[in-house]
Amino acid sequence: MSTMSFDGIFTYGILQELSETLVSGRISKIYQPFPNELILQVRAKGENRKLLISAHPNYSRVHFTNEPYENPSEPPMFCMLLRKHLEGSIIEQVYQLGLDRILVIETKGRNEIGDVTYKQLIIEIMGRHSNVVLVDKEKQTIIDSIKHVPMALNRHRTLLPGAPYVLPPSQDKLHPFEADEETVVKKIDFNSGKLATQLVQTFSGLSPLIANEVVFRSGLANRSTLPKSFVETMTLIKEGQFTPTLTTVNQKDYFYLLELTHLEGTKKTYATISELLDRYYYGKAERDRVKQQAHDLVQFISTEKKKNEKKIKKLEQTLQNAEKASEYQLAGELLTANLHLVKKGDAKVDVINYYDENSGTLTISLDPQKSPSQNAQSYFTKYQKAKNSVSIVIEQIEKANEEVQYFESLIQQMDTATHKDIAEIREELVEEGYLRNRQQKQAKKQKNTTPTLEQYVSSDGTTILVGKNNKQNEYLTNRLAARDDVWFHTKDIPGSHVVIRSQEPSEETILEAAHLAAYFSKAKNSSSVPVDYTKIRHVKKPSGAKPGFVTYDNQQTVYVTPSEELVLKLRQS
Repeated sequence: MSTMSFDGIFTYGILQELSETLVSGRISKIYQPFPNELILQVRAKGENRKLLISAHPNYSRVHFTNEPYENPSEPPMFCMLLRKHLEGSIIEQVYQLGLDRILVIETKGRNEIGDVTYKQLIIEIMGRHSNVVLVDKEKQTIIDSIKHVPMALNRHRTLLPGAPYVLPPSQDKLHPFEADEETVVKKIDFNSGKLATQLVQTFSGLSPLIANEVVFRSGLANRSTLPKSFVETMTLIKEGQFTPTLTTVNQKDYFYLLELTHLEGTKKTYATISELLDRYYYGKAERDRVKQQAHDLVQFISTEKKKNEKKIKKLEQTLQNAEKASEYQLAGELLTANLHLVKKGDAKVDVINYYDENSGTLTISLDPQKSPSQNAQSYFTKYQKAKNSVSIVIEQIEKANEEVQYFESLIQQMDTATHKDIAEIREELVEEGYLRNRQQKQAKKQKNTTPTLEQYVSSDGTTILVGKNNKQNEYLTNRLAARDDVWFHTKDIPGSHVVIRSQEPSEETILEAAHLAAYFSKAKNSSSVPVDYTKIRHVKKPSGAKPGFVTYDNQQTVYVTPSEELVLKLRQS
């Protein structure tokens, strides 16, 4: 079963939301926070709305957003071009091309000399072929696109400045909103099975997700029930009777503008499709970008962790060998007492073991090249070496375990890291001597900057701060927090430092802070996660400890099951 949710039908649904709000609105600002994503700030019906347009190969979409996006210090060329052509323009209409995943925003504005101009911002939501194209409406030529597609890549349509805008090839399918029950009966072969696949192949705009839903709603899915189910479902959508729902099945999310009754799992409905998409895509595209940007870092951290785990195994073997020290001592003493029984060239000797209650014999291996006294001395040397190595090996095992814990904490931090967090983790590894400093000037500049912490607001209005990496954790715990602020961390699990900026927080705020600590930890997907909390005054960093490592006492423990819904709610409070 396909998980694709943003099909032509879904595009129709988001269109209803956009056209209702955007038409007659004025484009006031345009940003391009990432190479494939745009934010259009539109002043419409007395309020400012942020429209997110994404041509990301995995997360292409369009919807209103409340998420904060950081913009680059220098806007990309495409952003500059859009500002020139679209800022200040009025949106005249927003429409969909058939039931394809293509939306068109038509604008009316003025050029540098004051002449009225008409532009089309065409949004193609087509997975890895997604694009955003600015077209001169009157000439139907491309002014520019967020991704250039030369003829060498696509003979049918070239997406380059100056080229005529050509639509993607039509699939010549039937429009599902115009079909009646009789049409469904004629077009579907009920004897060949695969009814959902047949619906997708016959009607435009349908993904396997909604086709499976139609089949499921029809019950027996025969000649009489399927056509009825199809027409009823399409009528609901056509009339805008949406129930934007996110369904989670085995930690996998599916979204659609109707409830997907054929999927059994946890379901949550949203007031608007945009809210649903904001929730579904929360952090997904960001984590994908971070993953690409920090691939080398993730690999380095994982390699270092494995290296130390191997080292521990070898050291433990060395320790086992070192524990044979007493055997070497015994052999040396018995050999010294029985030198008269040994002559040079012997490979072994059997002696009475005086330390054995039963006075049994012990066979001692010898080096034939050495004299009897040299063999005895060799055993005493081995004994001394083994005895001395025990404390060194134990110390090395402790140190290697610290390294493993350190790199485990970094792996956890990488899982929820943003671009800024990655830069700080990289900087930390340079400072700790693990990585070379590739950009000395930039590193100096970053070194003086104060880490930016994620801020949340509890249900009763109390500020909660979260450190997402060791630099942030150290700044939050050791410098920013007051002595009587309350500090949180998952018990014996790598995770973030979380601080409530209050001396006497409510029980509800304590639980909410514990949720944040559990969510930003290695136990993010676990249930009943133990979270310790105590006053900052009871948290200490041992001398010479790794970044972010602390000890604490006087703690209490609460158990929580992390909830992304709650995290979003606290972040947007």
